[in-house]
Amino acid sequence: MASSALICDTEQWKGLQAHVGAIQKTHLRDLMDDAERCKAMTAEYEGIFLDYSRQRATGETMEKLFKLAEAAKLKEKIEKLYRGDKINSTENRSVLHVALRAPRDEVIKSDGVNVVPEVWGVKDKIKQFSETFRSGSWVGATGKSLTNVVSVGIGGSFLGPLFVHAALQTDPEAAESAKGRQLRFLANVDPVDVARSIKDLDPETTLVVVVSKTFTTAETMLNARTLKEWIVSSLGPDAVAKHMIAVSTNLELVDKFGIDPKNAFAFWDWVGGRYSVCSAVGVLPLSLQYGFPIVQKFLEGAASIDKHFRSSPFEKNLPVLLGLLSVWNVSFLGYPARAILPYSQALEKLAPHIQQLSMESNGKGVSIDGVQLPFETGEIDFGEPGTNGQHSFYQLIHQGRVIPCDFIGVVKSQQPVYLKGEIVSNHDELMSNFFAQPDALAYGKTPEQLHGEKVPEHLIPHKTFQGNRPSLSLLLPSLSAYEIGQLLAIYEHRIAVQGFLWGINSFDQWGVELGKSLASQVRKSLHASRVEGKPVQGFNSSTASLLTRYLAVEPSTPYSTTTLPKV
Repeated sequence: MASSALICDTEQWKGLQAHVGAIQKTHLRDLMDDAERCKAMTAEYEGIFLDYSRQRATGETMEKLFKLAEAAKLKEKIEKLYRGDKINSTENRSVLHVALRAPRDEVIKSDGVNVVPEVWGVKDKIKQFSETFRSGSWVGATGKSLTNVVSVGIGGSFLGPLFVHAALQTDPEAAESAKGRQLRFLANVDPVDVARSIKDLDPETTLVVVVSKTFTTAETMLNARTLKEWIVSSLGPDAVAKHMIAVSTNLELVDKFGIDPKNAFAFWDWVGGRYSVCSAVGVLPLSLQYGFPIVQKFLEGAASIDKHFRSSPFEKNLPVLLGLLSVWNVSFLGYPARAILPYSQALEKLAPHIQQLSMESNGKGVSIDGVQLPFETGEIDFGEPGTNGQHSFYQLIHQGRVIPCDFIGVVKSQQPVYLKGEIVSNHDELMSNFFAQPDALAYGKTPEQLHGEKVPEHLIPHKTFQGNRPSLSLLLPSLSAYEIGQLLAIYEHRIAVQGFLWGINSFDQWGVELGKSLASQVRKSLHASRVEGKPVQGFNSSTASLLTRYLAVEPSTPYSTTTLPKV
């Protein structure tokens, strides 16, 4: 394609549009009767098994999708990513989160320079610092060892690390390594989040990690100043150097803040925030909690998928298959949402992370060349662990809107439980639902079946399930740090595949800027009203009315004195 052409103008796209009519005449209960089709619609890598036979697709559909990938030059775009080309063209940056988990001897270049040695330099520094910290050699201002860590960051500096932390907490090896320690995250500028993050913590035994590339992120820096005050009010100003460290590239502002620049850990412009969990953003706090060896296993899991994504044929390439099917569901079948349904409580924070990863990456309205798109991109991602979700929103999934579902299961539980006399173990009970729900969505239940069960006539419409609702199943052998890394990378690359096919820039996020800019104007107005008594002005009547109502109540924290949370 020429650089200014849209993928929807290609014959391959139009061929898929024409193919939709044939698919609309099929039902999954019939497609699932074809054993050869079901067998063909599977792929496996290192024990991770993908079954996409419950997608509304046939072998012909997949062939057409592979041809679309060829038309979009998907292979070439993947190579450009690994080659360090500046595929984030609006910010003139490489996109190299793959370098964050690359083996020490690999060569990945940005601007002609191999970045892998620099990455490993930071990782070696994290390893050394975390070992010093965890051994008790690093002590606070009063000579006590530090056992609590609060990581302050927002967006990708929070959601990715929180996902990994939640997943590791109940892994036996990781849990043993974390005994006697706490890791908490502070993201929201809401003071309630501050209160929760430091509840029952003692500044004497707490280390704060401030995560901000530029050290200017408004929410993060206000939270950082708040925790600094929490430390200083208890331990004095000299305590900051012992109780606060940073993940940042702005060493001047780090130093000015009171943090020793030697205790600042770098990351780079070619790491997008939502792709940064494998950088110091995630590796540092996670290593302080679990030890670097555990985190290195997580990085190695992600690296294994990086290799698979780059080298495996598309027909057996997990991220590519997932990306193609998402494009099929969104752009051709017209399904605007995707449910992420892990049947593992350890993965409770996966969906919130994927929300940002996917929706910030692919929520775009123009092509990478700035051309308005005549088709929709991106999905509305949401989810909840099974079986909790079944008692929440599955009603809509079964009998309301059609929402393609990702079912994620684990063969071996992190915490196996069996009660003597029970029919199955707790994990088997959980997994019974993992296996049943996709079939319920695919097959549904017909009025004829209900009549056969002698269901009262007036209830037949209410108990009918149309079925024909697409899903896919991803079955992991276990959920150690390694598999957690693999799962992360599968979703990262799947989202990139979607963007590459749609011809958009999945690595910028201009959509977050306007609201921040307007908030700056409001901030100035609030200050002028609170401190100088000035009236609200410069806003539309609705916003002015809301602001006036808000300001009419005296603040519980007067601007004349410092106030910290009381819990």
